[in-house]
Amino acid sequence: MTHSILFLGLLIVAYSSGSQAKNAFLQYWEEHIGLPQPPHWLVAKASPLSSHQVAVYMNLMEKNEFSSHLHSFCMQANVACSTNAMVKNMTNSTDLPPLAQWTFSKYKYDVKQKEIPLSIANQGGLPYFRKSMVKEGGSIPVPDLRDPMSYKSFLPRALASKIPFSSARKVELKKLFGVVDGSIMDEYIQGTLEVCEKVPSRGKHHTCATSAEDLIDFIAMKVGHHVLIWSTENIEGSYENVTIGAVKLVYGNLSESPALCHSPPFLFQVYYCHVLPKVEVYTVDVHARKKMNHMIMACHYDTSNWNPNHIAFEQLGFGPGLIEVCHWITENGLILTKTLG
Repeated sequence: MTHSILFLGLLIVAYSSGSQAKNAFLQYWEEHIGLPQPPHWLVAKASPLSSHQVAVYMNLMEKNEFSSHLHSFCMQANVACSTNAMVKNMTNSTDLPPLAQWTFSKYKYDVKQKEIPLSIANQGGLPYFRKSMVKEGGSIPVPDLRDPMSYKSFLPRALASKIPFSSARKVELKKLFGVVDGSIMDEYIQGTLEVCEKVPSRGKHHTCATSAEDLIDFIAMKVGHHVLIWSTENIEGSYENVTIGAVKLVYGNLSESPALCHSPPFLFQVYYCHVLPKVEVYTVDVHARKKMNHMIMACHYDTSNWNPNHIAFEQLGFGPGLIEVCHWITENGLILTKTLG
């Protein structure tokens, strides 16, 4: 009975906390960054939990009673707490093939790649390409742009700080969220933690933001308070050989590094953000089968520290430091560039 009463009370609070969470996100952004405001889909990832709910769940964790309320927590926090929860609202499209096999190699430029067959790396299209391959009027096969867990929300910073977010405590983390050994979610957790814990190479800075506040703080620290935000508009063009429309360079200052923030699959919203030298940013109009997509392309002009065995070099036939390597910004990804302000 106590559990039912607690769940009902938290559910009532949840109905009124959504707009408050978005307002809190926008206020923190405005205080630390300013204008322009973040894209609406990013604001929608603000944790729907109220301060009261956060306090309740933190208390349950301290008392080792959290597992008894895991289901209600998943619903109210809008996160994936079990192996099967990840299929929720994965995509609104019913005519796309199944999600391409996820590979964390896209985040690992400077470490030796695990054996990933090119047939998997290319599933749906080219994950890496040369700038010269993207010309107006031409065509290019686009990979799967979907985030395998696009629906998930951030956790509030106070609650996220209590989560055992490390490989050393992975068993504890999986137990807390009811994740089964050997499941796809187990693989996602392992891959995300490995990416977040790897040592950055020379000239690179990275972080894994486990809350909206962490993300905003990283942007303000590494890019500044005057930023422009670039993100691909939608997932149209996935698995298609698309026709390329207008291609426009929107950021070409190779002396001021932008921040690239990716959304790796995890239990709750996490952003892997890294600042890399000599990156140009382009907007590309793509004519897909159903409608146009305005996509963001990042081109890396300093690949000297990339591993020679990286998939990009296997595909393109060159080596580190010899060519630029470009890729699309996929669903829920961001590039943040500095303005003159």
